[in-house]
Amino acid sequence: MRRALIIASATLATILAAGTLLYLAKAPRPTAAAVPTSAAVPVVASTVGAKDLAIYRRGIGTVIAYNTDIVRSQIQGEIVKIAFTEGQTVKAGDLLAQIDPRPYQAQIEQLTANRDRDQAHLANSEANLARDTQLGTKGYATPQLIETQSSEVAQLKATVQADQALIDQANVQLSYTRLTSAIPGITGVRQIDVGNVIHPTDPNGLVVVTQIEPISLLFTLPQTDLPAVQEQAAKGPLKVVAYSQDDKIKLDEGSLLLVNNEITGTTGTIQLKATFPNREHRLWPGQLVNAHLLLDTRKDAITVAGSAVQQGPHGAYVYVVRPDQTAELRPVHVAQLSDGQALIDQGLKAGDTVVIDGQYRLKEGSRVRELHGKAAREADLQSAVQDAIP
Repeated sequence: MRRALIIASATLATILAAGTLLYLAKAPRPTAAAVPTSAAVPVVASTVGAKDLAIYRRGIGTVIAYNTDIVRSQIQGEIVKIAFTEGQTVKAGDLLAQIDPRPYQAQIEQLTANRDRDQAHLANSEANLARDTQLGTKGYATPQLIETQSSEVAQLKATVQADQALIDQANVQLSYTRLTSAIPGITGVRQIDVGNVIHPTDPNGLVVVTQIEPISLLFTLPQTDLPAVQEQAAKGPLKVVAYSQDDKIKLDEGSLLLVNNEITGTTGTIQLKATFPNREHRLWPGQLVNAHLLLDTRKDAITVAGSAVQQGPHGAYVYVVRPDQTAELRPVHVAQLSDGQALIDQGLKAGDTVVIDGQYRLKEGSRVRELHGKAAREADLQSAVQDAIP
């Protein structure tokens, strides 16, 4: 009986073991999870080119008049005529106003009469001297008489010369009754009207004439630019281009006139002065403009879009697309950033492909997918939306 029980237990264990093996053999085996691969980042890229590039130094400047003349009177008198209109363009020598000339004309007539009288006395004295000299040779006139007559003639000659000097001075005073422009330019606001008396001490004078053709511009640059400016200025005149404050409108082209003889210590800047023909009068005194000083033109310069350049803890860098469509973070040195273009003098060569948009999702070794046109804009927008979703 005991032996039969043992045999039955062994048989049952064998059946259970066989069933378990059969179940495990038929049960589905779990598959290993696939390792996700990183998706290519859509970017917009551009090929680096080499071209001639102008090197500029930029500063902010103020337009000033080439000459400014406050027309003042040098005599006192009543204004009888205004010969200009406010804002009129005048030439040097043009009549602006007339002061009543009659008092000065009357003075000239009086002085002329005095001169004519003294000239008559001089003629009489010279005749007397001639007679006395003739009589003296015959012994009928004393030497003292001849000397006295000679002295009288010399005195009258001096008197006539003094009379003429007074007449000349009066003529100068008469010329001052004509208020004229000393320079070519544009008249400003009239400060006195017809019928008023003008004085030499009037602080505002008659009017201000401002010469704007040509015109000047004072602008500043950092003192670190001074050596380069001096080096290029030694080779010849430097061109200066004036732009509007938003740098969108070109106003005029001129030339550098001088570099000031001292650096402003408080700001660390150097002041420069340029002149412009200003034939179209697009520059006006007191106007704030941007000055672009052309230093040099670099041949075969390496340039990329300014959006390609990023700033990191170690300086500027760009992402370069390798032939295997992966991104390479490459440090660069930017020599100039102008009009949306960056001048690279270290780190790139012509023919490199540089990412100009979409690089904010890249890192060293990232796979990239170059897009163009509308696809590039849509992919950039979609990426921005996805990044905004938590």
